[in-house]
Amino acid sequence: MSTVSVVIPCYNEEEAVPLFYEAFLRDTQGMPVTFELLFVDDGSRDGTLCRLEQLSQKDERVHYLSFSRNFGKESAMFAGMEAATGDYVAIMDVDLQDPPSLLPRMLEAIQNEGYDCVASRRVTRKGEPPIRSFFARAFYRLINRISKTEIVDGARDFRLMTRQMVEAILQLREVGRFSKGLFSWVGFQTKWLEYENVERVAGETKWSFWKLLLYSIDGITAFSTAPLAIASFAGVLFCLIAFGMLLFFFFKTIFFGDPVAGFPASICIILLLGGIQLFCIGILGQYLSKTYLETKKRPIYIVKTRK
Repeated sequence: MSTVSVVIPCYNEEEAVPLFYEAFLRDTQGMPVTFELLFVDDGSRDGTLCRLEQLSQKDERVHYLSFSRNFGKESAMFAGMEAATGDYVAIMDVDLQDPPSLLPRMLEAIQNEGYDCVASRRVTRKGEPPIRSFFARAFYRLINRISKTEIVDGARDFRLMTRQMVEAILQLREVGRFSKGLFSWVGFQTKWLEYENVERVAGETKWSFWKLLLYSIDGITAFSTAPLAIASFAGVLFCLIAFGMLLFFFFKTIFFGDPVAGFPASICIILLLGGIQLFCIGILGQYLSKTYLETKKRPIYIVKTRK
């Protein structure tokens, strides 16, 4: 009988852990596989680790890793995939926004239809703040225009993968991880299951608007060099504009004898050009900072305890 390892990242999810466990057992009952539940405690500061210890004593299929500090969900997913031993590996959120009831359909598609991965995507964003939904859709439109790697709109981290695909992902050991892009970059045949948005069963989201914005910038810089091209294009464009203005004022002064005036206009132009330069330097800084962090070769995560 095949084994499915289920990787569940957790950060301050004391209330959600037992609810997830009960729902998972109920929705996967009767599946023709054995399960390994691998919780990854991402440096939680509440009683999450205590809950995981209780579950592991109650059910021998439950295992956990506990980080020395909060390394982020991306690191937690990587650690879980690295520790997983199953023939298939699933990644799920503990807050039940990823319905365990989809797992039977995912397994059937992999075993009977020849897919390497079955992933989920939300077709609605019900319950999400409108401004967050607007910027999320704008992000997907932007990154798919400037990147060669397709990022599916509404894609979740919730997916079931073959061991071959997991091993391919584990070869990508970059510290600045954007898993939605990495899952797509490695290739393999993927089937998408669509479902409506499900609200959290307990607790509060750990993703603020600011964190999501920074995460989207990570995604853009990780899978596209278009911002660098934009910076170069802006530099060339403003050089041509400046040269054209120089010629214009030069001939205007010769033929009409009208000296160039307008101190406020000059200040505005200087500030505009200065802003463009700082913007371009900022783009270069984003890529340079990522290069700097990768050259340090620091571990993606550090485990404090495990079972």
